[in-house]
Amino acid sequence: MKFKAEIDVMPHDALLDPQGKAVTNSMKNVGLPEIEGVRIGKHIRLFLEADSLEIANSKVDEACKKMLANQIMESYSFSVAQV
Repeated sequence: MKFKAEIDVMPHDALLDPQGKAVTNSMKNVGLPEIEGVRIGKHIRLFLEADSLEIANSKVDEACKKMLANQIMESYSFSVAQV
């Protein structure tokens, strides 16, 4: 079966996010001073073949741990659906 995974990787809340801080500060310049606390992360979409949803979830979790997220600095969440 073919599955699609949608993965979100974000910096841990306790860590500084220079990109997010720069965007937050720039919001005032574009007339949106009420926006604050911007955090910048990444969104990853991938497709995989697996015998079941459980196996697909396991493979995506493994990919996140081994390559897609730096667990020292980032957290991740994902959803997997059959396509």
